[in-house]
Amino acid sequence: MSNTDQRGFPRTTRRQVLKAGGAATAAISMPYFFSRRAAAQTTLSFWQFYSPGGTVAPQDEWFQTMVDSWNEQNETQVTLEYTPVADYLNGAKLQTAFASGAGPDIFIVSPGDFLRYANGGVLADLSPYMEQAAIDDFYEGVIASRMIDGKVHALPMEVEPMAMYYSVAAFEEAGLTEADVPQSWDQLLEVAEQLTNDERYGVLFETVPGYYQNFTWYPFMWEGGGDFVEADGKTSAMRSDGAVQALKFWQDAVNMGVAPREVLGGGGGNISANLVSGYCAMQNVGIWALSDLKTNSPDFEYGIFNLPIPEGGTPSTDLGGWAFVANAEGQDPEAAAQFCVWALGSMEADSIQRVADWCTVAKSDMPPRKSVLENPAAMEAFSQGGLKVFAEQILPTGRAEPRLPPEVYKAVSDAIQATQLAGADPAEAAETAATQ
Repeated sequence: MSNTDQRGFPRTTRRQVLKAGGAATAAISMPYFFSRRAAAQTTLSFWQFYSPGGTVAPQDEWFQTMVDSWNEQNETQVTLEYTPVADYLNGAKLQTAFASGAGPDIFIVSPGDFLRYANGGVLADLSPYMEQAAIDDFYEGVIASRMIDGKVHALPMEVEPMAMYYSVAAFEEAGLTEADVPQSWDQLLEVAEQLTNDERYGVLFETVPGYYQNFTWYPFMWEGGGDFVEADGKTSAMRSDGAVQALKFWQDAVNMGVAPREVLGGGGGNISANLVSGYCAMQNVGIWALSDLKTNSPDFEYGIFNLPIPEGGTPSTDLGGWAFVANAEGQDPEAAAQFCVWALGSMEADSIQRVADWCTVAKSDMPPRKSVLENPAAMEAFSQGGLKVFAEQILPTGRAEPRLPPEVYKAVSDAIQATQLAGADPAEAAETAATQ
């Protein structure tokens, strides 16, 4: 059996997690050992949508514990600034702040929005503060989308595949069982019809335009062989059959009345506001929903299944995830970069443990670092429950979230919105996107 899967993610093995960390401890001259700054104390702002006061308490606590630990050890302090997730994803706060020269010192970005800031020259190079062993500890397919010319400009905290969740109670009420879990697009629409009633939609896809909606739609395009660009790298593939049928599939769900035109709770990534509330019976959402359900709805019974596929299609999911970045034009770019590396990108035991705790305790994610899967507690977490389903059934179908320039993202977003909610012809919308 190969030691790696088709994307370069290693299969779970046991090694000594701290071996490399012990060697690093001896090398006290390594760049991630940070000296206290002699200058007047500086406070760095860290913008994100988890803390303080986020909706999932363990995630809020993880961020505050991390920052408190840094602040105890360093003269340069870090303070957390919370922005609600809907505003962070689809609002203009970040862009407006950078446009006015008042962007945060540290913030988080997804691959989908990476190029906006990279092309703007505001992402600091983190590589000078990292050991090569730490860079190599990140899965190649995960770190590659955060690099520019071989240099690391963002440190991922997670890997987040998408799946479908369903309400066991809704299935039972409709006379459905686990055997009725849909495997194809046609079956999904048929089951959604049976689950839809006056108070509930059968299935839910994101309807709010933005990077997240694009992210959730990509797998359906890939399943039918569609893509953004042809093999020559110069021609748009958005006019392909795979793209057209994916647009039509989401449109059909809305036109049939089995999927809503509006989602609750600020977006389709919120499982409590949509699936748990009874607003829908099936929801397209990511692995992070596991921790939300565990924390906020521990008695809610649910199931998870792979994204259904079109006739003749291939299973697929999207491997997204957020990453820490430092503002190259902030108050102290060097200290901000050092914080990011200390938090997520060091071979020190506490850095590795911090990522493990985020992915298995505070949140529910696949880890971006190889060493995390050598942690006994993490290995146990991925051997049971929803994390086991994601690790064994859903992750193997994954493909890294594409890193697109804003102009391409916007053309795709416009096509999704025009077909899903505005009734445009899918082929025409795809052609418009391809031309743009």
